[in-house]
Amino acid sequence: MRFSQTHHMPYTDIDEAGLGWPISNSRFEAQRAVEMFRTYIHAKVHAEECGFDAIGCNEHHMSPFGMMPNPNLIAASVTERTTKAEIQLSGNIVPLTNPIRVAEEYAMIDVMSGGRLMAGFMRGIPHEYVAYNIAPDESWSRMREAVQLILKAWTEPEPFGWEGEHYRFRAVSIWPKPVQLPHPPILMSGGSPTSARFAAEHRAIMGILRVLNFDQALRLIDIYKQKAREDGWEPGPDRFMVGVPTAVAETFEEAKRELHDGTQYFFDVLQGGINRAQLLVLQKTRFNADDTLVRPIDKDQTMKATPVEQRIENGQVLCGTPDMVVDQIERMHAALNHGHMNLIVKVGNMSDDFVLRSMRLLGEHVFPEVKRLGRTTETVAAE
Repeated sequence: MRFSQTHHMPYTDIDEAGLGWPISNSRFEAQRAVEMFRTYIHAKVHAEECGFDAIGCNEHHMSPFGMMPNPNLIAASVTERTTKAEIQLSGNIVPLTNPIRVAEEYAMIDVMSGGRLMAGFMRGIPHEYVAYNIAPDESWSRMREAVQLILKAWTEPEPFGWEGEHYRFRAVSIWPKPVQLPHPPILMSGGSPTSARFAAEHRAIMGILRVLNFDQALRLIDIYKQKAREDGWEPGPDRFMVGVPTAVAETFEEAKRELHDGTQYFFDVLQGGINRAQLLVLQKTRFNADDTLVRPIDKDQTMKATPVEQRIENGQVLCGTPDMVVDQIERMHAALNHGHMNLIVKVGNMSDDFVLRSMRLLGEHVFPEVKRLGRTTETVAAE
């Protein structure tokens, strides 16, 4: 089992964000943001010391939800302060960005890190297409073409031209190219059947980044496996990543309090008008077309009202003492047989001190007990 750390770098010095979107930045205080960036980047770098295998950075726009409109900048900073952990870009919202730019910047990070990049290709969430004035109806056609172009830019040894539906380039020959051959490992979202099949087509690690329940996650994993088998290969646990908000403390009461309060702030403030904006986009476009198993927008309010104990039972969170969290991870692995877990270590306005303590408890007491999960008999024997 491999573990990655995700920290969305929220702006938490507001007590409400309203129902509009984009979120007004009138209450943004520059000096507080400077302090937050230093604290948050330190937490990301500290993940390596705590035994995390990867450090995640992801992209969001025009909201205090996360101050990483360009996660590659944060990744570059983390790269220079670490030596072992993978740099998990989870990731660039590919249809919103010039794909050659993504190929170039990802290649730079792979070179700077000595070959530690995990390259996330994400379609993003509906309202972010409004932020960049890109038609949501084009999300899948842009995604498919952009990924194809990026992979060709990484692997084609000679300059080439590109005449596609959305992108046209007279000549492409990027410098530098990635260190990892034929290219860095790819991470894609698997939150819908279409996404799961697309990830399988590219033999990507599929991330189920917010679990509703074990049945939903298993159905998406099965769709990936079915597509892989149609293409003639058999995916193992290393192809599947499950993401969960995480709170670990010496007592269940403290972990529960931090997760509950952080969750309330997340849904009441940081989500702000995001859900409303997403719902409007979904109602007026075919962003999700006829996909099933997509997490309904209105589920957020249900999840907010769900007791922590029930969310643990559903596999939606990890919460408790180290021993409790070991049990929760083992139960989740028994149900899903996944090889990666993406732990969201700061939920809402969790205190930064608690985030660091939670990460240390994971590294000292949880990871040593669960790293063995997903390893084959041959792997154990080799060690």
